[in-house]
Amino acid sequence: MKKYLKFIAISVLVLGTSACSEEKLLNLTPINNISIEEAFSTPSLIESSINGMYNAAAIGQYNSTNPNGGRGFVWGAAFVQQGDNRGEDVVNIQAFYQITYTSTHDAGSANNTYYWVDAYRLINRCNLAIEGVTTAVSNGIITQAVANNYIGQAKFLRAITHFELLTYFARPYNFSAGASHLGIPYREVGVDTQAEIASELLKPRNTVAECYDKVIADLTAAESLTTNVTLTKASKNAAIAFKTRVYLHKRDWNNVITEGQKLNGAYALTGTPNGPFANSYVNTESIFSILMASTLNPGVNAALASQYKTRKLVSVSPIIWKDPSWLSDDKRREEGVLIETVAGVKYTNKYKDGVNYTDAAPVIRYAEVLLNMAEAYARRSSADASLSVTELNKVRNRALANPTTQQYLLSQFLSQTALVAAIIKERRIEFLMEGRRWSDIHRLQGDNLVPIDGIPAKVGNGSLVASGFVLDGTPYSGPRSEAAIPGSDFRFLWPIPLLETNNNPTLKAQQNPGWE
Repeated sequence: MKKYLKFIAISVLVLGTSACSEEKLLNLTPINNISIEEAFSTPSLIESSINGMYNAAAIGQYNSTNPNGGRGFVWGAAFVQQGDNRGEDVVNIQAFYQITYTSTHDAGSANNTYYWVDAYRLINRCNLAIEGVTTAVSNGIITQAVANNYIGQAKFLRAITHFELLTYFARPYNFSAGASHLGIPYREVGVDTQAEIASELLKPRNTVAECYDKVIADLTAAESLTTNVTLTKASKNAAIAFKTRVYLHKRDWNNVITEGQKLNGAYALTGTPNGPFANSYVNTESIFSILMASTLNPGVNAALASQYKTRKLVSVSPIIWKDPSWLSDDKRREEGVLIETVAGVKYTNKYKDGVNYTDAAPVIRYAEVLLNMAEAYARRSSADASLSVTELNKVRNRALANPTTQQYLLSQFLSQTALVAAIIKERRIEFLMEGRRWSDIHRLQGDNLVPIDGIPAKVGNGSLVASGFVLDGTPYSGPRSEAAIPGSDFRFLWPIPLLETNNNPTLKAQQNPGWE
């Protein structure tokens, strides 16, 4: 009997179908169902299997019986939608992400469940790829150099997917001394036999510290092994950029700067804030994005241009829109460029192809690296406010109508707290509708300078009026009927899904408190 490439969250196994020829396998669009024996048996099938790994990242499976029947979980669109809707800078309009927005999820909620399930399905594909290409080298099918490139890419996806799960299912790094609290299971074994399933069922949650060590180790391996340089696949520079994000969450300020400096000269901000979105595949700023194409995307159920432009499931919130520190003539407010107004309500226009939904999903771009470094310069023990303001201004100035008179001056920041607060605010503006807000809310719990307690209060689900978006130089003062949720509340974390705990006694015993 053949063994098949499986996409698993231990409890959820989906078998692929075998193909009778390489030609048939190569004609699958997208390739996601290849038997283990065939998947790594020729150079072209190995390449197709790696492409299938990226396809799984872009689409996922969700609750479908079709391995390509997903809704953009995790990296196609869901990371943006979940990250936005957990925060206060968007307003959910329709039902699709209402449970996330209102924190009314439970251990059976589909959007939360399949974030976990599809993430581990992808992680398993990565692990099987690492093992498969290693065997292919032993069998003389590909060279070690070719294998290393594939292994580096798989380790990158494995790292960033584990890290993404940490921000939803585990407390932030600084929650306990030495980050000794529970993280998630860091899976490094490709499961394709019943024995491996049984073994992985016994694997407990790693601590957060252990997870971070493994994420950093995988990213460092990806940095050294990967030779790919295309935007829509993992690269050396993508691994470096992502390490600045991980070290920022770890509060390892010096390493944020060390990694960020490696990218000096490799990327440049586009001339306008619209640059990374006007052409999301060819620009100087995007570092790693997920491919979307008219023949290869999750369509109306998840592609970003569908969800945010055509269907308008989520709007900008007046909370951030009316923030006085976001200047009224900032180019990121420009109508028809990055913003679209309908009946007075503001929506994003970052994702522009409302017909074929081909906009790339922006996982990380150089603007984030610069702001990560700005914050690290401001926070490290030998703080350098001047360098911090320089990096901050690089991002902010390109959006200003008149940078000469409107840019930040070092003299404006009378304290370390004021400078870091300005950087955090800039992140909210720059990455609006890119899914980054929850990541910052999560890591700033208990922060020593700009702490956030739990989930901030929000505008009520679907409760928008045009008058709430009128700029008058004052902050939004309307109702925030979605009450704040304290950081101590069990709802701050998502529960490990019932699909997992019903079949996995180890993780059932380690369920997040309050969800037992």
